[in-house]
Amino acid sequence: MDVIGAGFPRTGTTSVKASLERLGFGPCHHMSEVMSSTELAGRWAAITDTPAGEVDWPRLLEGWRSGVDWPLSFFWRELVEVFPHARVLLTVRDPHRWYESMRATIFEMVREIGTDPRVAGVPPQMDKIGLLLQRMWLAHFGVPPGEIPDEATAVEAFERHTARVVAEVPADRLLVYRAGEGWEPLCAFLGADVPDEPFPRLNDTEEMRAKHESWRRGEPVN
Repeated sequence: MDVIGAGFPRTGTTSVKASLERLGFGPCHHMSEVMSSTELAGRWAAITDTPAGEVDWPRLLEGWRSGVDWPLSFFWRELVEVFPHARVLLTVRDPHRWYESMRATIFEMVREIGTDPRVAGVPPQMDKIGLLLQRMWLAHFGVPPGEIPDEATAVEAFERHTARVVAEVPADRLLVYRAGEGWEPLCAFLGADVPDEPFPRLNDTEEMRAKHESWRRGEPVN
């Protein structure tokens, strides 16, 4: 991999995925890819109970040149070691606005699913990776799967994660990036030319809610 995304979901990761692919660093792995591929979901499901240090990461991520969002970003520390020449992209935003976005989208989905990812209407991909997502949930927020963290707990987790990435990744490999900053800092970091087109603005809260309603109706998630 050439670019490892280390940011939480709802930090502009869909827009960043599109921008990386536009700059020639695709295909870019994202949760949306997992949700549209039973095969890829199965790869992730297979490591649910495997210690991160024992995962064959090059095999799991074969074919991907970059990646952002969960589940990949949860394993940023292992990926930084396995791919020593990759650059690390930490997407961030105001943590309280991030919480509001999570509460309106991912937290709402988790509340509906509860502790059982096999409830009616949940795509089979979610069923496959449900236990892995529960592991990630507990590690980040310290609350049982299916329980929604309050704002103080979630914001603390967000800020703790950001501080860890900044502290552990060498500065010359790391870009702390807000999607609203546009092409210039991203292109400078990656050594790419700035495209003569607007930066992608994708996957706002309303769009994600629409996708949520689609899978509840049994429609394709894409």
